Amino acid sequence: MDFLKESSNFLKGQRPRARLAPSPTGAQHVGNARTFLVAWLDARCRGSELLLRIEDLDTPRTKPWASEQIFEDLLWLGLAWDARVPDSSRRTDRYEEILAQLRRHERVYPCTCTRSEIEQASSAPHESILDGMVYPGTCRDRTVADARDLESQGIRYAWRFRMPAGMQTWRDELHGPQSLDPSQQLGDFIVARSYGPAAYQLAVVVDDHDQGVTRVVRGDDLIYSTYRQLALYAALDWQPPEYLHVPLVVGSDGKRLAKRHGDTRLSSLREQNVAPERLVGYLAWSLGWIRHGETATPRELCEVLKTRAGWQSELPREPWVFGRNDL
Repeated sequence: MDFLKESSNFLKGQRPRARLAPSPTGAQHVGNARTFLVAWLDARCRGSELLLRIEDLDTPRTKPWASEQIFEDLLWLGLAWDARVPDSSRRTDRYEEILAQLRRHERVYPCTCTRSEIEQASSAPHESILDGMVYPGTCRDRTVADARDLESQGIRYAWRFRMPAGMQTWRDELHGPQSLDPSQQLGDFIVARSYGPAAYQLAVVVDDHDQGVTRVVRGDDLIYSTYRQLALYAALDWQPPEYLHVPLVVGSDGKRLAKRHGDTRLSSLREQNVAPERLVGYLAWSLGWIRHGETATPRELCEVLKTRAGWQSELPREPWVFGRNDL
């Protein structure tokens, strides 16, 4: 599969479309705000329509208060959207429809492996672990029809996607050409469970396709997920969007922001009366756009960046270390 060819996925006569897709699994923090800012500016500078979608399928981790706080955080920062589309949790019937299509073509198979079983099988030295454990293919010989036997025995299982063999190549708008053999280096992955909703990898592809998203800007912790999602696009014969992955914000220990790095929640900054222009300016400084200590609004930054063609390819490519005292 070669996705390096120019992705001319703007439907004829259709305005390009981008999205913000936060997950309500907790409070949004400075790292989320930095990625949201880049995504918003990328959309606005390109004249794209901007959608807001709440990805709330991670049921055990979803917080009932988090969605409302996301709206408050984004509006406080000045990152307004053009339209809100249905939350992922309201689209389960659509995911099942697409899963049925994958089943008809034997692109998925029922897998009964537990996490501990996969851990044991993936500990072999020849396994390459880039983004979690590599599934060893234990259940790969099963067919879709085997699911009925498992159900008759009361055995739970997950639907795992058969990752095609061979090199997969695509282009990230910041990091450039990306290439590996996902069947060997990432392995088959779960798209749904027999006892729960669709998994993120399937849901995000279906949502982006159905909602006409032509460009995705998100954190680079999802760069390996792109291989999985492009494989789904190919299996469904859908045109994928363009991708740009923004390096994460990390603490002084090099790890992504967490409670151990202090309180970086946007809600806390609001409560401390930190002006949004101050935070936006701080984030803009971290991206090399303005001097340290200057304030800015997203609209002001957009006017500046409109005069700098290709600014997206000049974004920093390394994680940014957050320093609370600099804000």
